[in-house]
Amino acid sequence: MRNALLISTLAAALLAACSSTPTDGTGAAVEDRGTSGSSVARVDAGQPSGSGIAALRDPKNILSKREIFFDFDSYVIREEAKSLVEAHARFLVGNPTMKMLIQGNADERGSREYNLALGQKRADAVKKSLVLLGAKEGQIESVSLGEEKPRCSERADDCYAQNRRADMLYSGEF
Repeated sequence: MRNALLISTLAAALLAACSSTPTDGTGAAVEDRGTSGSSVARVDAGQPSGSGIAALRDPKNILSKREIFFDFDSYVIREEAKSLVEAHARFLVGNPTMKMLIQGNADERGSREYNLALGQKRADAVKKSLVLLGAKEGQIESVSLGEEKPRCSERADDCYAQNRRADMLYSGEF
């Protein structure tokens, strides 16, 4: 009984605190912050640096490489791909408004469900590495394409190896 009385008293107090009182329409005064006498410069951080964009398309630059290949049935980033991941992480850190989509892929061996899960693990592994190297998590999205977008369709080991990858795409490419 005592708890019920306490709860009802608290509920009434909360409702009273949340209620609004009628105003006479005058309200508080608003400070005029017009442009007169103001010397504030406008900053536009919406575009990445021009040299950075050019580097993404320059075949001589490491940033033009956007594929990370994986071993069979693995989502561990190979040693030879680590410098590529580091370069893309530096680019994302230097261009915080740029977004990246990582598409995880698998070869056709295995069930569709298994390959979708493996593709997601590959994309997530790349994303995790980029974030650990300083990129913001909000800049990167990881998805799995499973076996749906093969680069090569022959049934051979070298062809399967081309399909076990994560592709990195930047804003405007997806």
